[in-house]
Amino acid sequence: MVDRSSDAVLERARAFAAELAPRAAKFDREEHLPREVVERMADSGFLGATVPVEWGGLGLTPLEYGELTEVIGKACASTRALLTVHTSLVAETLAGRTSRRIKEKYLPDLASGRRIACFALSEADAGSDAEGMSTRYVKKDDVFVLDGHKKWISFAGIADVFLVFATDNGTVSAFLVDRETPGVEIRPMSGMLGNRAAHMAEVVLSGVEVPAENLVSGIGAGFAFVANTALFHGRYSIAWAGVALAQAALEEMCTYAARRVQFGSRIGSFQLVQRMIADAVTGVSAARELCRRAGRLRAERSPEVIAATNIAKYFSSTVACRVTSDAVQVLGGNGCWNGYPAERLFREAKILEIIEGTSQVQQTLIADFGLTTFTKKG
Repeated sequence: MVDRSSDAVLERARAFAAELAPRAAKFDREEHLPREVVERMADSGFLGATVPVEWGGLGLTPLEYGELTEVIGKACASTRALLTVHTSLVAETLAGRTSRRIKEKYLPDLASGRRIACFALSEADAGSDAEGMSTRYVKKDDVFVLDGHKKWISFAGIADVFLVFATDNGTVSAFLVDRETPGVEIRPMSGMLGNRAAHMAEVVLSGVEVPAENLVSGIGAGFAFVANTALFHGRYSIAWAGVALAQAALEEMCTYAARRVQFGSRIGSFQLVQRMIADAVTGVSAARELCRRAGRLRAERSPEVIAATNIAKYFSSTVACRVTSDAVQVLGGNGCWNGYPAERLFREAKILEIIEGTSQVQQTLIADFGLTTFTKKG
């Protein structure tokens, strides 16, 4: 029986992260997250972190889940990505946006890690413009038939079930597709900038027949309800991922600056290096507090939570990019070499400005919120 208390969960996470961190560079080089790491995540209960206890999950609060994400994300970004994809984008979405029948069929296995899930929304020509997708579905008797080609799908290489989005003349719906369904083809991808061990793949659907009961939240609910809900959960996870990478980079630059000697002095005594460190300390602290605020609002089910999550995701991802870049700068030549973590952290951080809504999308959403909220009346 897994101890579900938050203290026990975070204690397990810290022990796991301590073992994980020295292996992260190897996972990155080999572009492979070992099955035993996934199984360790499952056995520890992490893959059901936000799933209600009723369905076999840990039932963590948003703040507890955020801390879990930071702990694991600081050790290995690709391992953290499994939390974001499997737990936030799929399991948490199903827990709140689907029928009891689907919950009974999928949630216990997802919470326990007996089955791994992935989120199949993006296509070669449909990223931020998700409504421009070309994957199609048609109703045929008691099944839906899907045809299309998804791309950039994290963990599709090892997933057992796919949350797939498709359109019927502009009506977007969401479906749960089992990997072994005839017509499903997985094409592994490599050479990514970051999250290299996240088993990225293309998912090709050719006449895939999906039972009507695997329709999530009804016809036409795919984008407005399912995808938006999933991306909302995912952005919260990504916000904490930015804190994790920035914190890891901060520790790398401070450790290096305290030891590296140039011109007869430790470089940490140089004012321009101190400026980078000071900005990093401030940025990481501010990003973490924005994430905590979003977490508190999530727990309260506040109407302000959507804007708060967008702000946290946007700010923490930009902070992660800046701090990891400064870490490379502080390490100099060593920062450009994979013998040190800084270059990997730098690559991983850039991913956060793109996934779950680009920074430009976030800026538009935040600006709309600002214009609605802060324009003086009269």
